[in-house]
Amino acid sequence: MKSRLELKLLDRAEHDAERCDGVVTLPNDADPFEHAESILAAQRVELDFPQFTDGRAFSQAYLIRRRLGFKGDLRACGDVLPDQVLQIARTGFSSALLQDGASLDEARAQLKRFAGFYQGDVTGDAPFQSVVREQHDA
Repeated sequence: MKSRLELKLLDRAEHDAERCDGVVTLPNDADPFEHAESILAAQRVELDFPQFTDGRAFSQAYLIRRRLGFKGDLRACGDVLPDQVLQIARTGFSSALLQDGASLDEARAQLKRFAGFYQGDVTGDAPFQSVVREQHDA
């Protein structure tokens, strides 16, 4: 199983202090493939969660990491709650700006909640699939 996930968690002040050149901001209805050139040239890509119940940025993140191969900072912004950080990390985000008033400690606790996962995620296949392949190849 995979080890614990790493995700840089930020509050508004930390996010504002990290302003840099080379940031691409995409609304959650944008097609990442239409912006591939600017995404791959960016240092950071910020994806928007306009409200807690809208998860289209999860799909965007997965596509940007897995299909486009983006290696820079992929940041979740908007209505990001501690309850979401585990899925945010598993779909390819490397940092998350929590909504104002959200607890950084609660979000950190969510990242430590599970020691590993049997389902695959953006970083690789599920362990069960690996075991099946190893047994088949033997």
